[in-house]
Amino acid sequence: MPGFQDLRGLRDGTYAGTLGQAVHAAGQCTAAVGPGAALALADLEGKVDVYAAEPAALADWTRCRVTAVDVNELITPYLSGGGLPAEPEALAPARREEAARAADAKVGEALAKVPAGSDVVLAGIGDHGTVPHLRVAMWKGAHAKPGALLGTTSTRRDDIVILPDVAPTVLAAAGIAAPATVIGVPWHPGAVLTLDEAVSHLRESDLTGTTVRSTTGLFFTGFAILQVSFYVTAYLLLSRRRRPYAVGVAALGVASIPVSTYLVNLLPWVRAGVPTAALVGGVLGIAALIVLAALAGPWRRHPLGPPAVVAGVTAATLIGDLLSGTTLQFNSLMGYTAVVGGRYYGLANIPFALLATAVLMVTAVAADHLVRVGRRTVAVALVSTLGLVAMLLAGWPGVGSDFGGVIAFVPGIAVTAMLVAGRRVSLVKLAGFCVLGGVAVTIIAVLDHTRPVASQTHLGRFVGQVIDGTFWPMIGRKLGAMLNTMLSPNLMPIVIVGLAFLIFALLRPAKVSAGLVPQAFARAPMLRAGLVGALVSGVVGMLVNDSGTAVLSMAVSLAVPLVLYAGLRSPMPEPEADTRPDTLEPHGAARTPA
Repeated sequence: MPGFQDLRGLRDGTYAGTLGQAVHAAGQCTAAVGPGAALALADLEGKVDVYAAEPAALADWTRCRVTAVDVNELITPYLSGGGLPAEPEALAPARREEAARAADAKVGEALAKVPAGSDVVLAGIGDHGTVPHLRVAMWKGAHAKPGALLGTTSTRRDDIVILPDVAPTVLAAAGIAAPATVIGVPWHPGAVLTLDEAVSHLRESDLTGTTVRSTTGLFFTGFAILQVSFYVTAYLLLSRRRRPYAVGVAALGVASIPVSTYLVNLLPWVRAGVPTAALVGGVLGIAALIVLAALAGPWRRHPLGPPAVVAGVTAATLIGDLLSGTTLQFNSLMGYTAVVGGRYYGLANIPFALLATAVLMVTAVAADHLVRVGRRTVAVALVSTLGLVAMLLAGWPGVGSDFGGVIAFVPGIAVTAMLVAGRRVSLVKLAGFCVLGGVAVTIIAVLDHTRPVASQTHLGRFVGQVIDGTFWPMIGRKLGAMLNTMLSPNLMPIVIVGLAFLIFALLRPAKVSAGLVPQAFARAPMLRAGLVGALVSGVVGMLVNDSGTAVLSMAVSLAVPLVLYAGLRSPMPEPEADTRPDTLEPHGAARTPA
């Protein structure tokens, strides 16, 4: 087709033209109806074999096995209306109905000309308006199932397909092998529903995703304000040597909010009259219930009991979610959504930070009891074993599939275990633990790469990109995303204020926290091991994940309030046996009390 430039060498378009080139390489031709269809089927030289402006203008629909039709009637009214409205509903109802009928008529005209028995793929591949929504995908063919939802192993979900899967689906229908550079996989049928059930399910999915997306920014802003306000209030009260019970309750409440953003998905909040209000109200209500549970049981009498409950609920929720298909992280305020499209399954960066922090804090609490009864070796084994299990779940392909999480989790586990053992942690050892994390994730990724392409996750595909030398653009994008989060107005205040409170509570305990944080460490020495390990994972995770500051901010938002609560509820301890140092002093060295 004249007028199309050569697609080779375009910036960020290395693989543009792959679909058309694969068809031509198989000795078949391509036919395009409309300019959008020509773009879809253009080969590396920007050419298609047959072109027509409208379905009626294409004389022979049997000439080419791969034919694409551009149906742009739903977008044209926006372009001709003087710009893009904020929402599709901004068009008058009559105009929207007219556009839908025009699109339906064009699809019907094309279907009437398609040879009998052909595979038909219909995909909405673009947004109209400034707010993204989920788009329609339909499939009729030999491997399709009437009335079934569409899924793909790319998303590990039976009701969501993504744009990279369109090309391999078309190639598979044409009997053409997909090139190695194609990262998608063909669609597969999911659950069979009635038409009304399918429409209701898909509409609810779109409403859920758009509601979460539109609420996330405000939610994180509110969460940051809440965190900063909590630390300021705690400082003002504790610096006056006051220890109000309300500060401890508030600490548990602040730490309970992150896990509540996942547990709220057990409720049908999207079906409420005002979904946003139901979502936020549900998060706050569940956080209140977690605090009530932490303070209501017999464990409330021990300073570490309530923090252990909050951390335990967080760890159990995320581990259970990983083992059950991550339905709680999906479409959650601190997770991911299909509307944004950054991730569709597995462990995201913020949940990783919460999981690592919760696991290390819970194991540290258990280790504290074991060390007190003279079973330090068992305590070290507990921290190492439970940490290793959680790390494998976080990184295993198809479960957590978190590349950077493994790198960050390993040094956190190792540092916690060494401090529980009373060993010294040097910078050289810390660097070695980080390298060990890289080795661990490399082994997992290589094992994933050995599986069939259709079964691989992004870990295995990354190994393939390293082998063929095409991984640098992806590294650059992730590095840029990580650096952008360093200036996040929602996340950076949590890191700055939380760490500042912790540091000054240790360096100037009489002025900042009335000595409560050192007191907590004196009462429960292993608590410091869990905190240090969690912060190590948070810092390393910040540097190796594209979410950057989000990782460290979540570690701080969970760990520091729990430590503060333990200090508020801890009496000054009497000297006890087997309280060997758990910080950075050499094993068996003398120690000055905090």
